[in-house]
Amino acid sequence: GFLQQKGLQVTQASDGIEALNQIAAHRPDVVLMDIVMPRMNGYECCRRLKSNPETQNVPVVMCSSKQEEFDRYWGLKQGADAYITKPFHPSELIQILKRLLKK
Repeated sequence: GFLQQKGLQVTQASDGIEALNQIAAHRPDVVLMDIVMPRMNGYECCRRLKSNPETQNVPVVMCSSKQEEFDRYWGLKQGADAYITKPFHPSELIQILKRLLKK
């Protein structure tokens, strides 16, 4: 994918529970998650990450095809550091990731 081409190491999870386990085990520099995921949605996953002292400082980018302002508001309210709507151009995501990784 385009993130690997930019020199980033990417790990994928098939659902929200697996994502929480991988994040706890590997402590990524940033997390990109969809709102719609099996077993646990992105809102709940983000809320759990941000309420855990060991993972609360990991930046979270939520992505979704939901373009309503409420969805963005609710994602940020759950602790997401950024929200991007699909479809997006790879350069948009790279710009967000660079900003979050500089913090």
